[in-house]
Amino acid sequence: MLIAAFPKLNNTKFVQALRGFFRSPYYCLLAAALMAVSEICSFELPVYYIYLALAIFCIFFCEDTLGIMPLVCCGYMTFSAPNNPGKFPETSLFRQPNGIMQLAFILTAAVILFLGRLVVSCMEQPRKRVPRLTCGFVALGIAYLLAGVFSGSYAFNTVLYGFVQIVSLAFFYFFFYYTVDWRSVKASYFATVFCAVGLGMVAEIVAMYFLPGVFVDGQLNRGALYTGWGVYNNVGCIMAMCMPAPFYFAATKKNGWIYSIVGCVFFLAVVLTQSRGSVLSAVALFLICVVAVLIRAEKYEKLWNGIVLGAFVLALGITLAIKRDAMDVFFFSLFKSGMDSSGRVEIYKKCWETFRAHPAFGVGFYAAPGYVAGSPGDFIPPRAHDTYFQLLASGGVVAMLAYLYHRGESLWVFFRRPTAEKSFAFFCICGLIFTSLLDCNFFNIGPGLLYGVLLVCGECTDPFNRLYRERKKK
Repeated sequence: MLIAAFPKLNNTKFVQALRGFFRSPYYCLLAAALMAVSEICSFELPVYYIYLALAIFCIFFCEDTLGIMPLVCCGYMTFSAPNNPGKFPETSLFRQPNGIMQLAFILTAAVILFLGRLVVSCMEQPRKRVPRLTCGFVALGIAYLLAGVFSGSYAFNTVLYGFVQIVSLAFFYFFFYYTVDWRSVKASYFATVFCAVGLGMVAEIVAMYFLPGVFVDGQLNRGALYTGWGVYNNVGCIMAMCMPAPFYFAATKKNGWIYSIVGCVFFLAVVLTQSRGSVLSAVALFLICVVAVLIRAEKYEKLWNGIVLGAFVLALGITLAIKRDAMDVFFFSLFKSGMDSSGRVEIYKKCWETFRAHPAFGVGFYAAPGYVAGSPGDFIPPRAHDTYFQLLASGGVVAMLAYLYHRGESLWVFFRRPTAEKSFAFFCICGLIFTSLLDCNFFNIGPGLLYGVLLVCGECTDPFNRLYRERKKK
């Protein structure tokens, strides 16, 4: 915004270098590294101030807000295990007045910056085309806000939670649509961001194994695997969303086999989270990505990728066969759970009964059956650990139809004249969709932020997009 008032700044070496840095892979790696340092070392507030400073530089000195995208994708995963307010309410930094005040200041400043930049961008381009997913998001937002109406449990808290949910899913989709100059964005940018986030997530997953209580009497207790922003199921979801990103480069780049190695590491990281839903989703996504790489890669690249992926599968199989005892110890909690639904089947039955009693609008988020995330009175309501049962119980037919309409719109965006970029971005989204069949990830805040970024990248870097072509010609 500052360069609009002072055009001469465009020609300064500082501004040109800053813009180049914000669009480089090194900046994405920096954002992810800061994320990991924040979570592992409990450096949240210093990292948040660095993020805020980077956002200020990007908004005031850059032509668009692309530099904010890595910060948005990393920001949620910065909370450290010792500062988890649910597990350590008495000692957590974010239960203390000083921590709450500083976090509130940073969030307020960020909201003002983002909204201000969005307003300026809309004023500069008042006739810009409406995003393709607008109707679906509007329908889903209305359904969330009306969830539970006429049920007797409709209250301010369920409206507020519905509002926060739709904002987490849609805000950055619209924000980046209107504030990024997409004609100058590489179609592969989403993969760069999610590769960087995935590397940071690998570090966080390894760090979880050094938490107290993980190893007890020679057995590993997966219940002790957590971060400040979520338990192992939440971590597994984000890692699964990142896993397809390196396979995009494996399918499209020279020496892509190197990225196949990274993709295999990401797959192992999902397994290390010991989240059953995430592991099952990762297996399905891994097979999909392998097929896509072997189809899309060039002749010799296809050969080397095949060798790497085949060697990985063979080594994994041999390890499981000859190190069975070690695997039994390491994945004791996972094997012990086996096919046990952990109460999910009972919750699904209750959700269905709730839906039958209130078929139109459900009973709202807080009255719907589900697992209790924290203590009574917390902002996060019980969740059903399945997207569809959650929608039926919380919002009834109205919410389900709104979601299906939104999903139909998104499928149209990604599958109408598909490209490698759109396909792999959709595979990343499938990490959220698949894991949400057994967990509550679609109704968490963090995955929604990444979801919105993937949607806008898939839509706006589409070479067949009429708006994109028109802007490219300018």
